[in-house]
Amino acid sequence: MITLEVCMDIFALHRQGLSVRSIARKLGRHRNTVTRYLERGELPAYTKGQRQGSILDPYKQLIEDLLDEEAYQATWLFDRIRPLGYPGGYDPVRHYVQGMKAEKRRLAYIRFETAPGRQAQMDWGEFQVETAQGGPQRFFLFVVLLGYSRAMYAELVPRCPLETFLDAHIRAFQDLGGVPQEMLYDNMKHVVMTRRGGQVTLKTEWLYFAHHYGGTPEVCPPYSPWVKGKVERPMPSIRERFWRGYAFDSGARANRDLLTGLHEPANQRIHGTHRQPVPQRWQEEQAQLGTRPQVEYATSIKVVRKVYKDCQVSYNGNRYVVPHHVVGKNILLKMKAGTIRVYDDQELLVTYQESQKKGSTIGQPGLYEKLVAGSCPTSPEVSAEPGERQSHARVEDRQPLSAGGLSAAGGL
Repeated sequence: MITLEVCMDIFALHRQGLSVRSIARKLGRHRNTVTRYLERGELPAYTKGQRQGSILDPYKQLIEDLLDEEAYQATWLFDRIRPLGYPGGYDPVRHYVQGMKAEKRRLAYIRFETAPGRQAQMDWGEFQVETAQGGPQRFFLFVVLLGYSRAMYAELVPRCPLETFLDAHIRAFQDLGGVPQEMLYDNMKHVVMTRRGGQVTLKTEWLYFAHHYGGTPEVCPPYSPWVKGKVERPMPSIRERFWRGYAFDSGARANRDLLTGLHEPANQRIHGTHRQPVPQRWQEEQAQLGTRPQVEYATSIKVVRKVYKDCQVSYNGNRYVVPHHVVGKNILLKMKAGTIRVYDDQELLVTYQESQKKGSTIGQPGLYEKLVAGSCPTSPEVSAEPGERQSHARVEDRQPLSAGGLSAAGGL
């Protein structure tokens, strides 16, 4: 077998009038070889040889799936595939991971525009304030941007637990005039429970919230901020035009000033992409947004707990005393802004302020008067706070969780 280049030389020399013997001598080939290719009169058809497989081949799909979840280091991936039988060294893994990550960086995406009311994008940003004591205080900027008009809602929050996240959405829907058909997020913990390869499992509470408002949550691929670039781009503008040099007084005032700034100069501008005034496009989009439900979603965090025989439920490392008539039942705890409300179906049983300590047992003195009267055969020892009435129930078979016994906490 000769190369294509040699075959081309045979035909070229033959066209120049050289004999078979001269061509063979000039190219260092046998005369029969030269004769065979001249008789064929065409270039040889080469088939690509079967390439020998790499010892990494059986593990490449697993590596790709893990890289879809997170940009793991090659050393971490190497440690994961070795127990699965990978017989090779570290370098093949390193080269393959480098190539995969470089390919992800080279991906190009087509700019897309959405129809009115079709999509909104959401993002968090972190801002810092210098306190009077000289230390920094963090605030988180919640931003929702409508894809068609580029109208924005934003607010600063000192913390971002799930209930704050949901409340901020409600205020965004109120301010923007309705609910978009879908909301686009990155892989934030408030939305995504797990991601395995391309399969995403969303948080249950968030699914209930989305269903209540009639929207559909969508999640970007990992490490792909450009997918929701519409909401990513205004972040530097908010930092420079609003936050830099801002005389911070309080979170409430900062949010009022922020919304004023958004609704006046920012949202009155001619947008650089669609070249139309944002208010004009926003008005068009509001007509296509979904209608908000008459009753807003109850954004308190909800958990179900079974009542122990000692008339207590456990939550977040502490125990809370409940009425004795719900012993053995599953009851509902609703938490919001540090307040715990305990329900048996629709009946509010008791309300507590959540303890900031761990290992505490908290109860209301009024509940133990019923226990002492014989309603519960085995009752925990109660030590009331100073100034509170103290019960005389004793523990016969177990000690209280905290060394100081049970502290009484008044309801709201």
